[in-house]
Amino acid sequence: MATFQIEGGQKLKGEIQPQGAKNEALQVLCAVLLTSEEVRIDNIPNIRDVNKLIDILENLGVKIKKLGHGSYTFQGDDLNLEYLESKLFKEEGSSLRGSIMIVGPLLGRFGKGYIPRPGGDKIGRRRLDTHFEGFIKLGAKFRYNKEERFYGVEAPKGLKGTYMLLEEASVTGTANIIMAAVQAKGTTTIYNAACEPYIQQLCKMLVAMGAKISGIGSNLLTIEGVKEFHGCHHNILPDMIEIGSWIGLAAMTKSEITIKNVSWDNLGLIPVTFRKLGITIEQKGDDIHIPAHTKGYEVQSFIDGSIMNISDAPWPGFTPDLLSIMLVVATQARGSVLIHQKMFESRLFFVDKLIDMGAKIILCDPHRATIIGHDFQSKLKATTMTSPDIRAGISLLIAALSAKGTSTIHNIEQIDRGYENIDGRLRALGAKITRI
Repeated sequence: MATFQIEGGQKLKGEIQPQGAKNEALQVLCAVLLTSEEVRIDNIPNIRDVNKLIDILENLGVKIKKLGHGSYTFQGDDLNLEYLESKLFKEEGSSLRGSIMIVGPLLGRFGKGYIPRPGGDKIGRRRLDTHFEGFIKLGAKFRYNKEERFYGVEAPKGLKGTYMLLEEASVTGTANIIMAAVQAKGTTTIYNAACEPYIQQLCKMLVAMGAKISGIGSNLLTIEGVKEFHGCHHNILPDMIEIGSWIGLAAMTKSEITIKNVSWDNLGLIPVTFRKLGITIEQKGDDIHIPAHTKGYEVQSFIDGSIMNISDAPWPGFTPDLLSIMLVVATQARGSVLIHQKMFESRLFFVDKLIDMGAKIILCDPHRATIIGHDFQSKLKATTMTSPDIRAGISLLIAALSAKGTSTIHNIEQIDRGYENIDGRLRALGAKITRI
């Protein structure tokens, strides 16, 4: 188990280039299974979860060439489907939740797809029903081996287009169903589809490969099934969750940071929501500039004067992946804020570590926390802690960078799952952080 030691209280300065989007990478990497032709993908982040999926694709028989940093070609013209029922795949697939998205393209192309019960962040129950209910509506038969915790779907006669109303706007569920539906006979209509930029990017990639999809960017997708897919060249967006993390870091450490090439049009409510905490965000071309908040930042209130409430929602609402960052940033704001995490039931449980550091937080229930900001009158105190998941891990790291003294964070493999070379990039900005 690796560890970070952080000497807090350092002001940072400089420019940072965001990595490619983790959530988009996991989707578009699975899409290479749709064709026997070569697919090139650029701006792939070098992080644990993505590298695990690349290993799974390689073990499945995909020919992979690394062209340079973040650039790869993939060709699935000679796949080994027996690997899907091997002990190795059951071990590798169960450690990565994103691996479930190989099922959709394999089901459509070969009539079958298997997956062990996937792992991922420990942030509460994360149902897989949306995925499999979608496959069943397309004509697949579902089976589950309870002893081996292994899922399977089969459609030996192929999939048939249909209408479906998704019970939840699951991002991975929508992606998985889309990759199956593009190969089904006839027309598939998906209502209450997720419409995050990641899904839009996946759809644009599939269209470049030969798919027929209309309604991209909305929650109503219409898909005309096609038989053959060809290769394409796809470029992954910058990671908006990492961009939000850098914004929070700059504010908490009173640092002046410029985040380069952020793709403003795909940030949605992220800048607006940080401004609600009083953080100054300046747009310079396609860059974000965060000036040093030497006088702190003040939480806004609603028009009627009531306490600010920041909550998550499916896109175009505020992404749940940044609520942990917002919560940490609020601990040093001037004023109070209620953080309402609606979508995951255990994501706020890391706040006990912030309370140990001196933060004023009332955990109302598993979904809500009230934060009374210190206005930098009282700094957080350094401590020893363990990272429970990716987003809580980066939030604790931001807290440690702003705290007085030297903090230790264990289990930083969780942070490495979603953030590329985070310690090296922080040191380039002036942070005092050591990996042990």
